[in-house]
Amino acid sequence: MVSKDSERKGGDSLVEGCVANLPEHITVNVRQNSLEDLVRVWNQWDSDTRGIFTERYRDIAHLITIRVDEQLIQAMVRFKDPAYQCFTFNQEDMTPTIEEYAALLRIDNVQFGKIYVKEPKPMTFKKKLVRLTDMTDAWAEKQRRKKNETICIPWSSLQELVLSHPDILKRVNLFALAIYGLVIFLRVLGHLEVAVFDFFERLKQGVNPIPTILAETFRSLSTCQRVGKGRFIRCAQLLNVWILSHFWKVERTPFHMFSKTFVPLQAYLKKEWPKEVTEQHWVSVFQNLHAEDVTWRAP
Repeated sequence: MVSKDSERKGGDSLVEGCVANLPEHITVNVRQNSLEDLVRVWNQWDSDTRGIFTERYRDIAHLITIRVDEQLIQAMVRFKDPAYQCFTFNQEDMTPTIEEYAALLRIDNVQFGKIYVKEPKPMTFKKKLVRLTDMTDAWAEKQRRKKNETICIPWSSLQELVLSHPDILKRVNLFALAIYGLVIFLRVLGHLEVAVFDFFERLKQGVNPIPTILAETFRSLSTCQRVGKGRFIRCAQLLNVWILSHFWKVERTPFHMFSKTFVPLQAYLKKEWPKEVTEQHWVSVFQNLHAEDVTWRAP
């Protein structure tokens, strides 16, 4: 995090005299999927199954119980600087980084230099679904839907398999797929976008999911800001936690967030956060933000 004045003195890529025009108001729809079914599945699992899930997919399961503060997200989008592609709060520029998102999700079991790139000749969606579920080709073909120009499958098609598949690893993988499709890369309510299946297949090869999550987050924010309204369709839960965690006084040092023994999302869920706060309140907070208000940042 650094002030824009410091960036200008040090030299950057913007043309001299460029001034960011931050919008007065943007109407952002952050409507989420109902995640009660996922919470119910997680609560039914024993500690061994949860342990297998966490070892493979780290802390993404905590996202299903995080409440999204719509007023907070609305206020944040108003401060997104389109020139610098960051949030400009008063004289402080902030943006979520790969290191910060990795710390929040405790993603440390991947090859950080290996990011997701779509294969030139990927396996067909049907074959991926058959491999993930052990169901038949005919069953997989029937699940395909088209919603608002998006190819997807209904979550209800996988729900029973997540609960009762005889292979515990299949249940774990399908639950993770559901979180990526219904929470992290949300597009069509109640459905998983087919594109997520390709991404999920590559996760099992050890790719780092964070750059893709960040890229999709910025793309969705930019689209909403450009047209002055729209639906934020990427991981609102993680963006919500990221900004609030910067006002969170943690123990010892600011780099406590990067400790391998600390579980940020778990601690976040245990903390009492203000409810029913207005958008104008958050706007006032961001307009008066100073460097000393920020408690942690990527090293």
